[in-house]
Order: sequence, then structure tokens, then C-alpha cells
Amino acid sequence: MTGPRRIVCLTEEPTEVLYALGEQDRIVGISGFTVRPTQARRDKPKVSAFTSAKIEAILALKPDFVVGFSDIQADIASALIRQGVEVWISNHRSVDGILDYIRRLGALVGAADKARTYTDGLRADLEALALQASRHAVRPKVYFEEWDEPLISGIQWVAELIRIAGGDDILPELAAEPMAKNRIMADGSKVIERNPDIIFGSWCGKKFRPEKVAVRPGWQNIAAVRNRQLFEIKSPIILQPGPAALTDGVHAMAQHIRDWHRA
Repeated sequence: MTGPRRIVCLTEEPTEVLYALGEQDRIVGISGFTVRPTQARRDKPKVSAFTSAKIEAILALKPDFVVGFSDIQADIASALIRQGVEVWISNHRSVDGILDYIRRLGALVGAADKARTYTDGLRADLEALALQASRHAVRPKVYFEEWDEPLISGIQWVAELIRIAGGDDILPELAAEPMAKNRIMADGSKVIERNPDIIFGSWCGKKFRPEKVAVRPGWQNIAAVRNRQLFEIKSPIILQPGPAALTDGVHAMAQHIRDWHRA
């Protein structure tokens, strides 16, 4: 076995990638938020949340590599680095970034060929989905809501997947912002003005409530609200910058968009 042999995954996406590549035996600890794959949650010790981690528990696992995501995990990474642990914090925010992340992680564990084959399959599936969606002359306008209090719109990879699924994100200028704090809206005026045909909600860790969205002041005239086109996309399949978003997440949105066309 080449590469790191005792890996701790601070978020779900490296766990899912390593299982997909058949390299799960390297994993010795995972995030408590991990739900994919189900056997990982059953078999692997849970040693972190997203913004916090059990540093001593991680060190007790004697990891030779720790994988995390984004500046939000900077403090965790710093604490582990001070203890001599090698840490990789990725910061990808796009579909291409997710695919590149999978290839890089695969290369780090000596599974570059498997990672390349896997990402080629993911890309081919996305291209087929985009081709199918392109056959429709009209594309629905889509609003994706990542949080409700305050209102936070979708990140870049979500906007790109909406496009692949056959819709157009109504807030592309916000999707380009990598930080959630820069995608906060003071009110819903932009959403009202841009009048989406479909609303997707994925309130990270909290159930999306279409009935609460529908009664927001001024939202009753939005096409999506009038036509009851408000749907939850479960956060584990869309808000993780990993394989789930490129498979279950985009296909869930595509199905709702196809249903919109039929309606």
C-alpha cells in the first residue's frame, strides 16, 4: 500500500471518494455528519463536526494524513499541524473543482488510475444530463436557498449543477461568492424581482419548509409559489462538494425540472 495509510476525514466528501475508489481501509476516523456511504457511519469512529473536532481523539488514531475542507476548518487544521500531523485542506467551489479534487485525492493514495476512471464516468454522466436538458426550448428560472435565517443563496457548484440539470440560477452574481457570508441577502427582494419558476431549499441540517417560504411578505406572487414548485434537496446530496452532488444531487434537481416541463 502506497501513500497515507491512516486517514482522518473531517468532512463527508473524502470519505465518499475513498470508498468509491475502494480505498476505505485507509480511513480511521470520519466526520459525525457523514451519512454517505452508510457503512462508513457504521464502521468508522466519528471524531469531528464541521467547525470543531476531538483533537485528542484524532491524535489517538495516529493518523498520517487528515483531509478537511475550507477556511472554516482552519482552526482544526492548525491544531493538528502543531502536533505534527500532515493536513490537506481543500477549497474547491465548482464542478470542475470537485472532479479535480477526486483526482488529486486518488493520486495521493496511489489510486490515480481509479480516480481518473471514476471522474471520467462522473463527467460523462453530467454531459449526458446536460444534453438531455438542452432539448427543451425553455429553461426554468431557479432559486436555490441554502439557509433561511438569514437568507443565503446557493454556492457556485450548485448553480452550475442547476444549469446542467436544465435550469438557470437566478442569482449568478451571488453564486460566484465562495463565502456564505457574502451570499447573505438582507431580504427577499431580489428573489421576488427575478421571479423564479422553481425554488429548491436545502437548509443545511434542518428540514426545508415550503409552507414557511410561501408566506414570506411579497412571495405569494412568485411563480414558484403560485404553482407550488418548492422542493427540498437534502443537504447531504447537494451541499457537500463531492460525488453526491454530481450524482444524486443533480439528478434530484433534474427530475423536478423535468416534472416542471410536463406540468
